[in-house]
Amino acid sequence: MDAHGRPVMKLGVTLPLMDVMGDPATVRDLAQTAEELGYDYLGAPDHVLGVNAATRPDWGERNTSDDFFHDPFVLFGFLAACTTRVELSTQVLILPQRQTVLVAKQAASVDVLSGGRLRLGVGIGWNEEEFVGLGESFADRGRRSEEQVRVMKALWADQHVVLEGQWHRIDDVGINPRPVRGSIPLWFGGHRDVTLRRIARWGDGWIMLAHPLGETARAEIAKLRGYVARAGRDPDEVGVEVWTSTARGGPDDWRRELLGWREVGATHITLNGVHRGAHHTRIPGRTIADHVSAMRRYRDAVADLL
Repeated sequence: MDAHGRPVMKLGVTLPLMDVMGDPATVRDLAQTAEELGYDYLGAPDHVLGVNAATRPDWGERNTSDDFFHDPFVLFGFLAACTTRVELSTQVLILPQRQTVLVAKQAASVDVLSGGRLRLGVGIGWNEEEFVGLGESFADRGRRSEEQVRVMKALWADQHVVLEGQWHRIDDVGINPRPVRGSIPLWFGGHRDVTLRRIARWGDGWIMLAHPLGETARAEIAKLRGYVARAGRDPDEVGVEVWTSTARGGPDDWRRELLGWREVGATHITLNGVHRGAHHTRIPGRTIADHVSAMRRYRDAVADLL
């Protein structure tokens, strides 16, 4: 909270690699530009596999093999050496299609190499093709993700872990290195009630994309805060992230929107120029210059409100 009792808003930007791809110079320059402009964090989405749309005519515009995604841990390992201050946030890592212990190890390594700057956003995914290709079960991914979180938190906190679960058996072993702070901030994507309850038990925040600014968003954020309180935790310690773009309106509109999100309880707002669907609109341009211009214009418009 700030001096007036309002949530402090942090400003991030999703790296627009879907448009500009990801050669080393492009990734470095975008990240360093965002840091120099004063953005608080960089976001990176996650998909391992994309389908061949030519063989799936009814697939629509969802994730295909034409879409560019760096592996988030490799990307952030690279950016750990290219930046000094900005937080690195997965948005979101599809946790149950990966081996849990390996994720804990990779996340801890990035956290150490970046000086404790990793924020791990996780979700359960929607693309069954990825789970098939990676040899993981799609059907039980939600329930399995809960146990995965328990395993990761234990491995981050303790040198040696003994844990017997439905899907994991950890027999007095540990990872090295472990995170700088003994843990890594864990945020959840998703919008079902069960997701909010998971956040209340284990999460540090919610990446909320389904609802535009309005009464539904207000009600869902209030519901989360209620769940957190009933779990015996301080609701003010659990953040809420929302996404925006410069595709609609101008500086005055962007300022009103940010103030509205802060009023309903959001703590993080992410500029994302490529996300589309529901109430989200991508920017018209697709070049590096287009995205850097959007970053500059948005930051200039809202800087005094942060």
